[in-house]
Formats: sequence, structure tokens, C-alpha cells
Amino acid sequence: MEVDGEHPTSTTASGIDESLYSRQVYVLGEEAMMKMSASNVLICGLTGLGVEIAKNIILAGVKSVTLFDPNPVQIADLSSQFFLHESDVGKPRAKACVAALGELNNYVPVTVLEGDLESQLGKFQVVVVTNMPLEQQIRINDFTHSRGIKFISADVRGLFGFAFNDFGDNFVVTDQTGEEPVSGMIAGISKEEAGVVACLEDHRHGLEDGDYVKFQEIKGMTALNDIEPVKVTVSGPYTFKIGDTRGFSDYIGGGVFTQVKQPKVMKFLPLREAIKSPEFLISDFAKFDRPGQLHVGFQALDIFRVKHHVLPRPHNETDATDFVNIAKSVNQESSSPVDLDEKLLKELSYQARGDLTPMCAVLGGLVAQEVLKACSGKFCPIYQFMYFDSLESLPSSTSRSEASCAPRNSRYDGIIAVFGVEFQEKIANARQFLVGAGAIGCEMLKNWAMLGLGSGTNGYIKVTDMDTIEKSNLNRQFLFRPKDISKLKSECAAAAVQAMNPDLRGKIISFADRVGPDTEHIFHDGFWEPLTGVTNALDNVEARKYVDRRCVFYKKSLLESGTLGTKGNTQVVLPNLTESYSSSNDPPEKSIPICTLKNFPNAIEHTIQWARDLFDGLFRNPAENVNLYLTQPNFAETTLKQSGNQMEILESIHSFLVSSRPLTFDHCIEWARLRFEDLYGNQIKQLLYNFPPDAVTSTGTPFWSGPKKAPSPIVFDAENPLHLDFIMSAANLHAYNFGMKGSRDRQYVSAVVAKIPVPEFTPKSGVKIQVNESEAAQAAAAPAGMLPLNAPNADVDGLDELMSKLPSPSSLVGFRLSPADFEKDDDTNFHIDFVTAASNLRATNYSITNADRLKTKFIAGKIIPAIATTTALVTGLVCLELFKIIDGKSKIDDYKNGFVNLALPFFGFSEPIPAPKAKYNNKEWTLWDRFEVTGNLTLQQLMDHFKKEHNLEITMLSSGVSMLYSFFMPKPKLQQRLKMTMTELVESISKKPIQPHVSSLILEVCVNDAEGEDVEVPYILLKFR
Repeated sequence: MEVDGEHPTSTTASGIDESLYSRQVYVLGEEAMMKMSASNVLICGLTGLGVEIAKNIILAGVKSVTLFDPNPVQIADLSSQFFLHESDVGKPRAKACVAALGELNNYVPVTVLEGDLESQLGKFQVVVVTNMPLEQQIRINDFTHSRGIKFISADVRGLFGFAFNDFGDNFVVTDQTGEEPVSGMIAGISKEEAGVVACLEDHRHGLEDGDYVKFQEIKGMTALNDIEPVKVTVSGPYTFKIGDTRGFSDYIGGGVFTQVKQPKVMKFLPLREAIKSPEFLISDFAKFDRPGQLHVGFQALDIFRVKHHVLPRPHNETDATDFVNIAKSVNQESSSPVDLDEKLLKELSYQARGDLTPMCAVLGGLVAQEVLKACSGKFCPIYQFMYFDSLESLPSSTSRSEASCAPRNSRYDGIIAVFGVEFQEKIANARQFLVGAGAIGCEMLKNWAMLGLGSGTNGYIKVTDMDTIEKSNLNRQFLFRPKDISKLKSECAAAAVQAMNPDLRGKIISFADRVGPDTEHIFHDGFWEPLTGVTNALDNVEARKYVDRRCVFYKKSLLESGTLGTKGNTQVVLPNLTESYSSSNDPPEKSIPICTLKNFPNAIEHTIQWARDLFDGLFRNPAENVNLYLTQPNFAETTLKQSGNQMEILESIHSFLVSSRPLTFDHCIEWARLRFEDLYGNQIKQLLYNFPPDAVTSTGTPFWSGPKKAPSPIVFDAENPLHLDFIMSAANLHAYNFGMKGSRDRQYVSAVVAKIPVPEFTPKSGVKIQVNESEAAQAAAAPAGMLPLNAPNADVDGLDELMSKLPSPSSLVGFRLSPADFEKDDDTNFHIDFVTAASNLRATNYSITNADRLKTKFIAGKIIPAIATTTALVTGLVCLELFKIIDGKSKIDDYKNGFVNLALPFFGFSEPIPAPKAKYNNKEWTLWDRFEVTGNLTLQQLMDHFKKEHNLEITMLSSGVSMLYSFFMPKPKLQQRLKMTMTELVESISKKPIQPHVSSLILEVCVNDAEGEDVEVPYILLKFR
């Protein structure tokens, strides 16, 4: 968009770079991010877990990150440390990776701490330690606890990991859940000792006992509007009690309640004390006894390392026996000994030198979120220990021994130590297809690169993503850098992970194509059939469902995952075992009634949606209609007949081409001023003319009651910033439609708008206003030829007359308008500016609290909140399931679907849901089954085959939308079709040739069983090539 003046910087009111943090700020909020931006964080230990934590914290945007790890890089570090290379072996770890970490976020300086560690701790707000002896951890934590510095300790050993928090004696959590405060409209308040607040009918309040609420807009019992937040007791889904209301005036009507979140104060014990009497966060309720045993086990590991100066050797029985004896001793000395499982403890010993990047991703995402909690007080921290393991990921198809798990002086030694060299080769020869290279896709490729997945002779990775990189991606999609903006995600991501692990060079094939019906010539049988599995990293349901259907068709495993702020989920789809992704659907989004949007808003969400629709109605649709009129022959006969609002379309074309066509930017300002008057003055006056503030319904109740708020017109004031925001944005967008240069000079616009004469408005009689949803639906569904309800004087003759006044398209050859397609992430285009101003003005009409630009952008742009911590953790969980798929595990209870919420924090795991079963002729089948028929049979042969082989009589047969056969078909047509081959029949009916890449047909079939009953059966897969 071409405008005079400087472009605004893309920052929030608090100075946060919105273009970079736009998805994260909706997770954490501006206040939390401001606190983070004042926090200096120290990270000690830069192996796989440490670098994962550092990466996530840097992306999130703290004030500074300082690294401490003077130990030399070892070749085994490359198993999980994605910012190290073979050339770094022997260099100090922190110095070797500081440059790469520093590139992640220009706002976060990353430095290396030189000299003595413990003498420099006082300058940090948060200290994170990994891979550190327990004695030193306790010594450091003693210091941090005494100084009010938050302390986090974490470690990963093979498929085991833990995290510990000490946030001091008086840590304040400002928001425990991160959920939006609930609010609702009030229908009544009783006057009694335990006053009862009743919500509007069918509007659940969503409160819990002990919540606090505040009140606004109550009439009669107005004293409630001014009191401090009140504690509630829930008495039902639509009612709650607030204490004694007898001292207040009688309730008359109206009112809104809003939940007020209360701070929670937490007292943490220092590690020295907490280790003796641990409090556990349960990470898997199926392993309720694990935390106590692993608490003993990790202490025993530390003692073993102090005693032998090394950790136990992989799968070494001597070391494992010594370790178990140490663990037993630790347990006996404990004040609360637990039952120990020697097999579990031996696994911890076997894997102590193991280092798996998926485990680092899980613990690294978790711990990084704890760091952000420590900085901001946002969300509830872990209290105080959390242990996590994924022993189910150990392979059963290959054996492990000391020899097979011994180090090879290889970058994969950390993986071999856990799984053995044979399973590492299986990982290397896997053939995976990754759909999507966004946030989850980047994390997935990083994990796969560290594992060497696809790097073997028979292995490969294929990745596709049609999107290009935007600045807002850089906050979560860590493989990308500012220099990559506008480049293809799939290509940049593939190049980035090949640099991380050179073994992948030539083994990653990137595509820039959407996976869908229109690209089946690219993603054909030869593409899908060799795959060992598919992983989705998509952000829309329809694409996920298509990939899911392909996986069912080709019988490929599918790993599905998604995030929403601090929430994440993973799903495993297994051929012949589980339901598919498409087997269940999320409930549909709740829509806003049309009459509420048009005339009776009562929440800011209503006015934002109204403003978003208004944007299209003013700056996109009219311009598109003008261009159609100028380019489409017989416009009136084609477009207008398909629409129920012909007069509105013609009036907008006439306005844009004749009556209000601007010649200068001043004309655009005038146009915007008149729109303001119409929207926020005249239409409100007309509404109040039809329904005065004291209007009553036919039943005698006030019209303006319940969810209906009586509005008031706005008197334009050029000195009011909100009023001028509307004029500025509307005028510039109108100028954009006409290819004219706009202006950001507010003084100039203010001066021009003050001189514009505005006609007086007189409400009209006979104007129909939609009061309920049935009237609104009738207007919205008006068929072609029906006039809109709010235009009683319009008629068909009026349409013809208006058409005659339009200039001939031939007189405007080459003239085109520029429709404005809504784009939320360009802060120079006035789109969000307009929606914010338009929404807040309408909210002002209806006495609704205004929303800032950030909230408006979130709602209008339908932004999905996202943060790197959740993405990293969820991807780690997916890869732990991928190990099982590569191993070939065939029992459904070997797998886990995961559900996490890092805000609480909460971890939940469950077995995948089995595929539902159906029956025909006493034979069971699931969605994974099909009738496979080989050969290009005739229709008659196919029907005979089904009767003979399956004792089923085909009554109807179709391919896509083409009906190939039905039992009620006329006999001559039937006789003709019975002789045709199936490919001839499909081509004949669909009138489309079968494409060369297609080798089979999917035929849907209705059949009768042996008893003559209609039964549901699988589809037919006819392989004709």
C-alpha cells in the first residue's frame, strides 16, 4: 500500500515486536513477556538437553542468556546437540555453540560465562543446571535460594529424565491456567443472606467454587458494580452465590460478571531439603510407582559417578549390579523407602550414557517453560520434582548387549548406548514422509537429523510444504533465519538439517506441493508404497484428513500431533489396529447469530466479527464486483441472478464508478467520514427509532433486556483518537482500492475531515430490522430476485434504472480496482487498524468494553496461539512413538496417545482407540479393510465374483460421484454396462480419462448379504494395471 509518511513499527504498546512474537504473545500475554524481557538466565551444561532449553528460551525472548560449559566437545555429544559439528570436537562446549544460539533471536544477547561459576551467580534471575554433580547442584541452590534466584535442575539419561524446581519461599503465580477469564450476562440477583446470581437462560457460567468475580453494568443493585472481587459458591450450572445482598438496592436488570484471577503464593524447599522429602508431579498415571524409584535411581547414578568418575557402561552387568546395590543403600537410608524394581534400575544403569534427542526435546520443552514461569509468574510451576521415562520405546525386534551398545566413536554413540547398533541401522534405513515444515516440522526434522533417520543406504526423508517463510515464523520455526524470509520452508528446512548432520546430504527430498487430490500425479502409488511411515506437521484439519485417508488407503502408519498455546496432543494411527485421525471430529465452532452481529451485539467478539465482515463489505467485495462488471459479459444475467442482494451490489458499483468515485485523497477522507456517520450515527438512530429505549415486547417485557443492550449514537469528534483512527484507516483503504496514494499525516486528515459537511439524518418509517434469528436467516437466504428486508422501497424497475445509470464497460477499458484481501500480519496495510477502530466504535455504541489492537488481531485473524516450548515437547513425544513404529510393535497397548498442558502442568497418556468393527456374513472388518480385486474386469464379472467369493449381491456401485450400476437401472442401459470393463465404464460415465499415474479404482458398493439384508461392507480396490 502506497502512503505518505513513515510506516509504523510493528510493536505492541509495551514495546514487544509483534511481527516476531505475534503467536507467542497470545500464549503468555504482554505483562509476562515484559517480565521475561527483564530476566537474565544462566544455563549450565550444553549437551543435548542444555542446548534444547537454551534454544527455546532464546526464541521466547528473555533479556539475556548466558552459557556455561567449559568441558570439551565429545563425538557422542553429536547424538543430540544439534548446534555442534565434528569439527568442534575438543573445543569448549559453550564456546562451540554460542554463535549458532545467538542467531536465533536478535533481541536476546547470548554470551559465554568465563571464569569461576559459583562466584558469578548473583547477576542472574534464573539459573538452570544440567549434567551437574548433585553436590555442586546443592551448593549452587543453597546460594540461589538465599538470594531469591530461581533454580532449575534437569537431566536426561537414555529414556529417563527428570526436572526439579526451587523458586524460593514466596513465589507468586499470577495466572495458574492461562485460560481466558469467564464472563456472562446476568438475568437476576436475589436479595438474601446468600444472594444468588442467575445467568441468562442457556448460558452456563463456567465458574468453580472459590473463584472470584467482579460486576459491571448492573441496574438497581448498582453497589455491586463498585465492590472488590467477590468469592463465589457454585449452586448450579446457571447460578452462583455471592454472599449477603440484603444491604443493597433491589436488582432491576442488566449486568455482566467477569472472573477475576487471584494470585497464588507457593513456597519451595531448597534441593538440600526437597531431596529428602520429595513432592512429585506425576507424568504418567500408569506408572504411579516410578517417580519414587527414579528419585532413588538418579541419586544412585550421582554416587556411582563420584565413586568411579564415570557413569555406568552401556549394558554392562558389573556396573549395573554395583549401581543397584548403591540404589538399595540410598533407599534404605531414606526416611520414606520405596519398593525397588531391580529390572527398572538396571535399565537406568544400562542407559546412563545414552543421549536421545527426543527425550531432550521433551525435557527441554518442559524445562524451558518452567524458566518462563520463573521469569514471569505466569502459569503454575512443577512442584518440585518430575520424573519421566519412555521404556516402552525400547526395541523388541533387535537384541541389546554390551557389545551391540558399546561406543563406536560415532556421532550416534548416544543412541547406540540405548538401542544397540542394529536398531540404529533400522532408524537409518527408515523412509519417512513429513507433511509440513512449519513449527512442528522444523522440530521433527531436527530430531530425525540427530537420530540419523533416513541416512542409511535404503533410507530417506521426503518433506513437503508449499508455504514460504514469514517473520512471525522465526519465533518458533528455529531452522529459519531472517535471510530465509520469502523462501520455501521445505527447502530451507531440508538444507538446515543437512548442515546439522552431513550424513543426510542427498537423503532429504523436498517438495513445494500441497498434498491433495490435485497432486496425486506427484504423490502417487510409487511415492506412497515404499514409505515406512508418515508424519503430519499440518495446521489445518482438511489437509490432515486427506493425508489420513491416504495412509488408510496405503496402510501406512501416521503420527499426528498439534499444539494450541501450552496445550499439545499426539496421536498414533496404526494400520489394522487403531481408528484413524478422521474417525473422530472436534465439535464445530460456536457461531454468532446473524441478528446479534447486525443489531444486538453484547460482547467484544461480536463487534470484532462485525468489523471483520465490514472490512470485506467496504474494501473487497465492492471492488471485486466492479471488476466483474467491467470484465464479465452479461454481468446482470449471470452474477446478479445468483445473488439475493442485487440492489446492494448495483448501488456499490454505481457508487464506486459514478456517484462517489474519488479523484483525490481528500475525496477518500470525505467518503470515510460519511461512512462513519452512517455506521455509528444514522443506523443507531434508526434502530432506536424502531425500538426506543423504553420499548416493550408483545408480552410486556422490556425490549432492551437480557442479551439486548440499548445502543447510543456517536457524535463525531476529530480530536478523538479512535474516531480519527477510523477515518485514517478507511480513507487509506479506499484510496488503495482506486490505486491512489494515501497519507499517514493525522493532522492533515483531521483538518480535512473537520470541514466536511454531513447531511442531517431523519429516521424513516417502514424500515424492517431483523429482531430474531429466523428473520435474519430469511434475509441471508433470500433467493435471487427477492429484495432485501431492509430495502422496502426497492423494486425490479429500480434495478433496471440503476443498471442504466452505470457507465458502459467499454468506456472504462483498462480501468480496474484493487480489492483488499484481508492480511493480518502486515502492520503497514491498515487492515487491523481499520478492524480495531471499527469494532471499538461499535462497542462504544453498545457500551461494550473496547479491545486493544492485539486482541482484535487475535480474534479477527483467527490466530492460533503458539510457543516453541510446547512444539518441542510434543515433537519429542511423537518421536518416542516413532521408535515403536520402526521397531514394528504390533500390540495396540505398546503405543500411547499423549495430552499435555504445560501451563498446569499436566501430562496424560492413553492407549490409541481400536478401529471400530463391523460385520457381514459373520465376517468382521474395520476401516483398514477393503475387497482387493486384480484385473480390469467387466461389470458382469465383478458382480459374479462378489456372488461367488463373498456371497454378496451388489445392488449399487459407484466411483466418486459417478453411479456405475444400480438395481433399478433400465434394462437396456444395464445390458450395455454389464459388458464394459470397469475402466471403460468409469471413463464413460465420468466423461474423464483415467490419468496415467492411476493404477487402481476405488469403488463404493451397496450389497445384500446371504439373508437378502442390506449390509455395510468395505470398498472395492480394483487394481487394473
